[in-house]
Amino acid sequence: MNSFKRADRVADLIKIEISNLLLKQVRDPRIGLVTITGVKVADDLRTARIFFVELGKDQCSEEIQAGLGKAAGFLRRELGRRLRLRCVPELLFAYDPSFAYGNRIERLISEIHREEEAHVPED
Repeated sequence: MNSFKRADRVADLIKIEISNLLLKQVRDPRIGLVTITGVKVADDLRTARIFFVELGKDQCSEEIQAGLGKAAGFLRRELGRRLRLRCVPELLFAYDPSFAYGNRIERLISEIHREEEAHVPED
């Protein structure tokens, strides 16, 4: 028996296609530096929550959220053409805070290392 649910397989396909579409077909300058970090599709395949981050930023700007919202219809139509699903899920975009959290942890660890190096007594 296959250990992956159909929703998980569809989520992987949607992630690949949305990433390609944003990179090659969407011309909105507001979403030029967006990276898709994950996709979670509901078990009934009616909705797809698409998680994203803006490169180099720890927060999501409203401009990017608006740009993705505006592109959602186009992206959904293109997914329908490319994936041949009976019902293309509604696309819901959500900022992924885990990258900001990871960056914060990395900065704190670097700061601790710098402080330790500064307090090391010389022989």
